[in-house]
Amino acid sequence: MPAARKKTVKKPSKKKADLKTKPTGQSVTAFINSVENETRRRDAKTVLAMMKKITGEKPKMWGPTIIGFGEYHYKYESGREGDMLNVGFSPRKANLVLYVLGSLGDDESLLQKLGKYKTGRACLYVNKLEDVDVKVLEKMIKKSYDATKRKYRA
Repeated sequence: MPAARKKTVKKPSKKKADLKTKPTGQSVTAFINSVENETRRRDAKTVLAMMKKITGEKPKMWGPTIIGFGEYHYKYESGREGDMLNVGFSPRKANLVLYVLGSLGDDESLLQKLGKYKTGRACLYVNKLEDVDVKVLEKMIKKSYDATKRKYRA
């Protein structure tokens, strides 16, 4: 008769996972200038200027690819806590990702007027800025930034 196998039970790690999305000292300008796709680089420069104007914040890199404006501290009931950007964006290969839906939600009436886009949990995905109404996008950024500041007293 074969010997019974001993079950191994993984104990939960007491060490908290290190957050990848945190401010870095990387240059925003150098990062944008390194974007290979010319349209994406041009759009990133436009969104950079737009978010600077709307938020009045100095941009900073969060992780290796996200440009953020402002920050807030969050703490969940689970005990997990950290810092996050109020609004931001990332010029990725596939599309321009805007982190503006976290405080707006995906049922925001402005989305109906925006143009061509996709959404994720807190993200807005745009292929190129000419696919959307920039004035509507500006309103969304402002509304999201203000809502995040109110919610987290940032």
